[in-house]
Amino acid sequence: MNVLLLSPHTDDVELGCGGGITKFLEEGHDIFWIVFSTAEASLPPEMPRDSLLREFENVLESYRIAPEQTQVFDYQVRNLHLHRQEILEELIAIRRTFRPDLVVGPSKNDYHQDHGVVAHEMIRAFKSASGIISYELPWNHVTFDTQLFIRLERRHMEKKCEVLRHYRSQMMKKRNYFAEEYLYGLARTRGIQCHSEYAEAFEVIRWMM
Repeated sequence: MNVLLLSPHTDDVELGCGGGITKFLEEGHDIFWIVFSTAEASLPPEMPRDSLLREFENVLESYRIAPEQTQVFDYQVRNLHLHRQEILEELIAIRRTFRPDLVVGPSKNDYHQDHGVVAHEMIRAFKSASGIISYELPWNHVTFDTQLFIRLERRHMEKKCEVLRHYRSQMMKKRNYFAEEYLYGLARTRGIQCHSEYAEAFEVIRWMM
């Protein structure tokens, strides 16, 4: 199966689907990962402007995902709405070349402005071509429909936490959703809902068999 991962900013996919990525790789699925913004403007002023890009490259190395399996754009954080058509065209191009069976991206119920843009352009690009599911980022949601679960084991969660530790810039900003206590707690809650030790939850936009 070809799995396309869509991340408005570096770290979004890892937070929402970091355990699922490990499971996809274990099962031998082909991954292609797109990041739309390295969010340079969100970095602490004392950090180099390419810090998040370098941290993302460390994440890829940790997952053993090759650079040619990724594409990183430099759209300005919080300004993706100015580039809707360009983003749509990039997604259509990857639809033609990679031909994903499954697209994993942000929720259309995500209230971060950049996430909402990617979610809606994702649906426009792939609604007739691929299965589409949306990962959970609870701090950005008012509502989230837990329609699909990826069951995880302890090793998947350990890997998720390992890769997120590469984002030292976000640790410096004390992002509480990077805390391992939170990550394990949410995964344990979702696991209870699907009779698993741990799980990640997703909304289903399209499911094709």
